Amino acid sequence: MLAACLLLVLATLSGTLLTLLYDRSAPPFARVCVGAVTGLAIFAMAGYLFALWLGMGALSISLAAAVMLAPFLLLFRSELRESAWAAVELASEVAQKALSVHRMRTAANILFYGALLILLAMVFARAAYATPDGIYTADRHDLGDLPLHLQVISSFAHGQNFPPQDPTFAGVRFAYPFLVDLLAAMFVKCGAGIFAAMWMQEMVLALALVGLLYYLTVLLTRDRIAGMIAPLLVLFSGGLGWAWILQDLHESPSGLIPLLGSLPHDYTIGDGSILRWGNSLTTLFVPQRSILFGVPLALVIFCQWWRMIGTDSPPDARAANTRMMFAGLFAGLLPLVHAHTFLAVMGVGACLAILFRSRWRQWAWFFAVAAVVAAPQVLWLAGGVKAQSYLGWHPGWDHGTFNVIQFWLANTGFFIPLLVIFFFWRVPGLVVSRNLVWFYVPFALCFVVPNLIKLAPWVWDNIKVLFYWYVASAPLVAWLLAIGLRQRTKWRWLSAGVLVSLVLAGALDVWRVVDKQTEDREFLPSGIVISDEISERAAPQAVVLHAPTFNSPVFLTGRRSLMGYAGWMWSRGLNDTERQADIKRMYAGDSEADSLLRSYHVDYVLIGPEEFASLKVNQQFWWKYPQVASAGPYHLFKISQ
Repeated sequence: MLAACLLLVLATLSGTLLTLLYDRSAPPFARVCVGAVTGLAIFAMAGYLFALWLGMGALSISLAAAVMLAPFLLLFRSELRESAWAAVELASEVAQKALSVHRMRTAANILFYGALLILLAMVFARAAYATPDGIYTADRHDLGDLPLHLQVISSFAHGQNFPPQDPTFAGVRFAYPFLVDLLAAMFVKCGAGIFAAMWMQEMVLALALVGLLYYLTVLLTRDRIAGMIAPLLVLFSGGLGWAWILQDLHESPSGLIPLLGSLPHDYTIGDGSILRWGNSLTTLFVPQRSILFGVPLALVIFCQWWRMIGTDSPPDARAANTRMMFAGLFAGLLPLVHAHTFLAVMGVGACLAILFRSRWRQWAWFFAVAAVVAAPQVLWLAGGVKAQSYLGWHPGWDHGTFNVIQFWLANTGFFIPLLVIFFFWRVPGLVVSRNLVWFYVPFALCFVVPNLIKLAPWVWDNIKVLFYWYVASAPLVAWLLAIGLRQRTKWRWLSAGVLVSLVLAGALDVWRVVDKQTEDREFLPSGIVISDEISERAAPQAVVLHAPTFNSPVFLTGRRSLMGYAGWMWSRGLNDTERQADIKRMYAGDSEADSLLRSYHVDYVLIGPEEFASLKVNQQFWWKYPQVASAGPYHLFKISQ
């Protein structure tokens, strides 16, 4: 555990030192946030490349750490060493000044960011935890995703899954952005428990996300209050679903406080309802871990873009080229971090390159470096994906039978009307530069395109691109609210009320997770025991047959599943029809069951509650194979090859 924590700290310091080459003028807090996410991205990619060669072990992790620590060599150059020392002195000076001069403001900042820190720590701690009764999650949206990530992490840490084969669909290339889980596996190999590895990784990325949202907002608006509001809009995103609590309160005989202790449902998303946007923490950052890595890395790139094009005066050519080369490097790392983020970043970047074509040399550097770094990853991912399952005409995103305008107003509340006011209403104190308008325009396409075209087999996954419209819009909405909050008229109270309405529904959903009101058990104690037996007896790359459910104990072992949860296959565009039918035939023990077991190279078969619940199991057929382990209702059979 200590080694994993040390690597996390060193990655942050290394990435922070790297900013000496391309962003020396950034404030100290921003450089640390940039350093955390970029240092971890470089460490993860280096770990992957060395693991392809040497497997996941001490040597490959050590070599990756050596690559990750390379920026420390910059300290041998006197100029850069002086710059680093100047940054440390500046950070110390800023901290001392804040503590001595603006005590009320400092206390407010400490309270604000301290509360966010505690909240995030609790949310991610509730995402996955073990008790004597089994393994649980308090986020119902993580119920199906958590076992997938546990399987992927375990396959890298214990299954020597290199080059990556889909651990949930044995024999198929793993065309999935897996670097976030590979990074967690590296921490596991360094002694961290799997839940601890996930938690500390998520905490660093989430805190970097908050800091980078603040940094981008201040860069765009030069308004520190807006910089504090923007992370709230993103973390507690939601729509008008908070109005449901009024109905819940009316139906509750106990009053508001007892109701808050037992909220009956989510307030930002619901199956069959008009609400489909969801809250970013509970529906994106917790269950879809890759996007938690992708968003802060994209924010680093956005900040570098704005630093290059945010003023009308020509930038220093050499500094601007270097800045965009590093932005290209970070963009190039995105395909295996989060593919939809890569799609959004490159699409927005292409539009900005056209709009700001006077800086064409800088954009050329960006796209050249990004293309070189990303090309092998894109080729790998493309080899396991059928484009026709991802793309298609689908107007209105996930609006169902609801009117599209009503749908978006219900899902985002006052957010879109405030954007309209920002751009088209003359607000006192709000001066919007031409560069800011043109900088924002391509991000609006992240709203328009996913509202017209399906970008994933499951149309709801368009949110992975839609979210970048929201992230880019949040600083502008935050700026408008900050101006309103400064007024000494009714506009202050109106702005405060609008801000509360924008975050209340998301806050209610987050509170349900923090308070464990949606606690769901993923794995039984006996399932954990049988997973230990499988890990002990089965070779690291063994193929295990089990029911295609989301909570098979096999997912805790890192061994390869013949087929995992069918929903995972469909959402990734994999055709599982034939394999699913063959699994039914094998468990039923029909005349071709033995030959199917051989043709799929099955090494072990698990029979337990999940198999009996979803399949017709011919117990007599399986008892001819040696039973090598059992735990409660679970039985493990070895198939002779």
